[in-house]
Amino acid sequence: MWKIVFTVLSAVFATGAAAVMVGGLTTIDINDEGAQNALNYAVNQHNMKSNDAYLRKVTGVNKVQVQVVAGSKYVFDVTMARTNCRKSSATELCEVHTDPKLAWSQNCKFSVWSQPWLRRLELLEDKC
Repeated sequence: MWKIVFTVLSAVFATGAAAVMVGGLTTIDINDEGAQNALNYAVNQHNMKSNDAYLRKVTGVNKVQVQVVAGSKYVFDVTMARTNCRKSSATELCEVHTDPKLAWSQNCKFSVWSQPWLRRLELLEDKC
């Protein structure tokens, strides 16, 4: 009996190992709907916690990964810069400062845990 189980499991792991490791991080496209929602949430939380008077926005996406953990854990490596919009008068039309010193571009890493069936998002990591 153990020989049969071992053979079957060996075949499953041999064919599945090249695809995605269960529970491991997998690189995904930023256009994924769940990734978009999680990144928007992370940026909003980052802006709320920031002491800066100006909003920051994503100017580049370097890497997006997902891990299945009782939901989805999204890990983002992005470039962010300061916009010309003050937090108190935020609008959708915020542009990044044209002066690089005022834009203050930097790389950031965000991790967001998403459980859409519970309508739950939680920012686990916010490092810039």
